[in-house]
Amino acid sequence: MSLTELLTKRSSIRAYNEEKIDSELLLEIFKKAQASPSNCNVQPWQTLVVSGEALKSLGKSLIQEVLSGKPPHPDFDWLPKYQDIHRERQFDSANTLYSAMNIDRTDKAARQQSMVRNWQFFDAPTAVFFCMKKYLGIMGAVDMGIYAQTVALLAQEAGISSCMQGALGQFPQPIREQFSIADDVGILFGMSLGYAKTNAPVNTAKTGRVELGQSVQFFT
Repeated sequence: MSLTELLTKRSSIRAYNEEKIDSELLLEIFKKAQASPSNCNVQPWQTLVVSGEALKSLGKSLIQEVLSGKPPHPDFDWLPKYQDIHRERQFDSANTLYSAMNIDRTDKAARQQSMVRNWQFFDAPTAVFFCMKKYLGIMGAVDMGIYAQTVALLAQEAGISSCMQGALGQFPQPIREQFSIADDVGILFGMSLGYAKTNAPVNTAKTGRVELGQSVQFFT
């Protein structure tokens, strides 16, 4: 499958079946992802790939933290308040998602329940947490984005679906405690990995992309 086909086929999947990902296949994906480019080749990614009982235990801890009423407290300041066209696109994305699930915009309870599914990893068998040294700041975050995209496309090539989740960086404490993460390392964001549940309405949600002219200028 070509890169163009992978980019076209990939979408954020929010419902997974019970099939586990073979451990050797997971290992191969992350071995290949080591080839990702990074600024000055610093390779800042410190990646946690969590499956099985470890994931079940973490999911319970995260749900307890989320439902405690505590506000998000991410390791990095990445919670922007979108403005203007970016806010419009955020609303359009949410509308696409909730429409696919037949959730009305006024149904706050159903929307909240849908949001909580992030910390249940949408029932995916594997979750990935992208971590890096906190001091690396914006340049480290750029490298992490490149690396995560590489992982997602390699997974897609192997027939494995994914969903990038900023939500998985909002409540880092249970993750830090379970995996004894050092104080100078931060959890930036996460990703669910697994095999898509093909008959799930939420997986029909497909967001659009703006016209090229709104994003790119060519000069000669």
